Amino acid sequence: MFGKKKQTPQIDKEQLALIKYAEKRIKQKKRVYIHFVVFLIGAVFLILANTVLGIGKNVTIAGLDWFVIAIIFWLALFIYHFISVFITHNFMGKDWEDQQREALVAKQQQRIEKLKAQFLKEETEIAKTQAYNEVLEDNSSSQKKKSELTIIVAAGENNAIGKDNDLIWHLSDDLKRFKSLTNGHHIIMGRKTFESFPKPLPNRTHIVITRQDNYKAPDGVIIVNNLEDALDAARHDNQPFIIGGGEIYKQSMALADKIEITRVHHRFEQADTFFPEIDTSTWKEIHRQFHEKDETHKFSFTFLTYVRQ
Repeated sequence: MFGKKKQTPQIDKEQLALIKYAEKRIKQKKRVYIHFVVFLIGAVFLILANTVLGIGKNVTIAGLDWFVIAIIFWLALFIYHFISVFITHNFMGKDWEDQQREALVAKQQQRIEKLKAQFLKEETEIAKTQAYNEVLEDNSSSQKKKSELTIIVAAGENNAIGKDNDLIWHLSDDLKRFKSLTNGHHIIMGRKTFESFPKPLPNRTHIVITRQDNYKAPDGVIIVNNLEDALDAARHDNQPFIIGGGEIYKQSMALADKIEITRVHHRFEQADTFFPEIDTSTWKEIHRQFHEKDETHKFSFTFLTYVRQ
């Protein structure tokens, strides 16, 4: 009994605000009632002062006795006071403010809900589009091969490609095209073709096919014994190239997806190495670009691209 601490009632801020507001309203109404009583007493006093005591008996304003003007003015003040407390307050008081605030919040909430619905709709459409694209990509990737094996070669009108393990011509634009197409890719070749290079070509991975055991090659050059192993070594390249020589071209014709051929418009009878005949029932031409002979190109030639039908 004596040891217990007296608990203090807890009132939250909202309740306290409501109590203060109620007290304020009571005071406002009291003032109106007091004003009304004072006005009645004051009006009676003004009338008696003029009629009984004769104060300002002959004073008129705009044809009216002064006390009438005073009573009318005072009445106007009282009416204004009354309207402010009982009428205007209902429209612009706390209840009115709360009502307007709730209306604005409700309107804002509707706008937010509308935006959310629109956002969800757009998000759904985006998700559908992404899902559709993923399905297309999966279908296309399942239909397409992982890599596109390409044969690249320069051959004369009689399919001549070289003599004594070397080219019979020098066409600078053809060499530039070879470099541009094969740059960054695996290039597959026979041993003799590899040995015709002064050194390995830059920015390309060389795969050399040879039957020789313990064949020595510079670091980075991959040595295999057959075309199948060469293709396996280049399996991560999306477009490995077959670059020669004649026997490797023959083996790869049945496996290749594309042929990039520079057709040199001349017959080279002295050649000892030839490219296989292109069967147009199997291969379809999709690109052709003619190059006239000039001061830097002894022969005219045409860049041709074939794809397997």
